[in-house]
Amino acid sequence: MKIVFMGSPDFAAVSLQKLAAAGYDILTVVTVPDKPAGRGRKLKSPAVKQMAVELGIPVLQPVKLKDFDFITSLKNLNADVFVVVAYRILPPDVFSLPPGGTINVHASLLPKYRGAAPINRAIMNGETETGITIMRIDAKVDTGNILLQETVAIPPQMNAGELHDILAEKGARLLIKALGNLDQITPLKQDNRLATSAPKISKETGHLCFNHPASQVFNHIRGLSPYPGAYCYLSQKMLKIFKALPLPEVRYTQKPGTVVEVQRDSFTISCAQGALLVKEVQLQGKKRMSVKDFFNGHKIETGVQLN
Repeated sequence: MKIVFMGSPDFAAVSLQKLAAAGYDILTVVTVPDKPAGRGRKLKSPAVKQMAVELGIPVLQPVKLKDFDFITSLKNLNADVFVVVAYRILPPDVFSLPPGGTINVHASLLPKYRGAAPINRAIMNGETETGITIMRIDAKVDTGNILLQETVAIPPQMNAGELHDILAEKGARLLIKALGNLDQITPLKQDNRLATSAPKISKETGHLCFNHPASQVFNHIRGLSPYPGAYCYLSQKMLKIFKALPLPEVRYTQKPGTVVEVQRDSFTISCAQGALLVKEVQLQGKKRMSVKDFFNGHKIETGVQLN
């Protein structure tokens, strides 16, 4: 089976590596252009390109997916199937090219969590399970017929980074299973009545609101950890919170967002219901660290308001 692989981040690089290890003929890899990154603004290649170079696979990095030369290059490859994992929205001129169609790996149990951030949104919403869907791409985002699905539990303390790694491995294995049985699998149409969305994470998404129950604030934090990080403001400086514990049963009379207790290695913030015990933070311009280490150079007193 001849494959064109399309993807960009680490999540997609896992599938690319597993496909190559399984012996599939990957004709080329399509990914986003290199982008400036870091303080030096040096060009950085996406994870999928780095993996493709390591595997010796040719790479295409089109700026526009409707570009005539790019589409012609894809046609000339005569691939049997396209595989897409965490890439851009494909136009029909692209996803309809291969005779075997275009297969997508999506990190949710579709039709739940259609969109760009299914892993983050599932945890932020307090879901206890999610999964992987292998589907055929059609004209609308994440609405194609389902080929295979597999459920994954979300333990109460798991963060988005941990779930990402589990789903990346699970997605790669399920993709290989689907490709090996394409002729035998009966596609299942999605029930659009059950659809929910997983919109892209913006900077504003990360801003914590302590006028919510502690359990909801906690889910917001772990759903954005380790990247991009949920945050509040301490004396007009951004304070990211990476690790915390909800204390749903405690009761404080102080306004939500108030630091109500300070311990040697943690501090407690009042919420609309319950409180949040904070264990790991990152102050603007500083490194991520435990609260114990943070207190070596900074001070937080009871009564301080975080917003």
